[in-house]
Amino acid sequence: QLQLVESGGGLVQPGGSLRLSCAASGAALANYAIGWFRQAPGKEREGVSCISSSGGTTNHADSVKGRFSISRDNAKNTVYLQMNNLKPEDTAIYYCAAVPLSAPIQPIRTMRRLLGSWGQGTQVTVSS
Repeated sequence: QLQLVESGGGLVQPGGSLRLSCAASGAALANYAIGWFRQAPGKEREGVSCISSSGGTTNHADSVKGRFSISRDNAKNTVYLQMNNLKPEDTAIYYCAAVPLSAPIQPIRTMRRLLGSWGQGTQVTVSS
């Protein structure tokens, strides 16, 4: 069964960058589209970015377009979220999850976890 573990979060100043990693085990990551979600204090979890199983199609929420990019290395069973020009409103716990194969071509707000349960996530704090 696919298991995903997030890492790479931390404290960064506004305008800074972080790269999050989503490492898979238990199954071949190449079979899955993967999405990144985030949950800020007092808010619902929301979709941020997703990538198709091959890596050829990506999708982002409007709030992060032009600042975040998503990529994957199926040989390393890892998906990455590169976050640049971070803003205080990006502060949240970030989670990755397998998502439906169609997710990269659908509105990001409709993205849902496909299987498994949420991991612990990785905390991203943007503050001066």
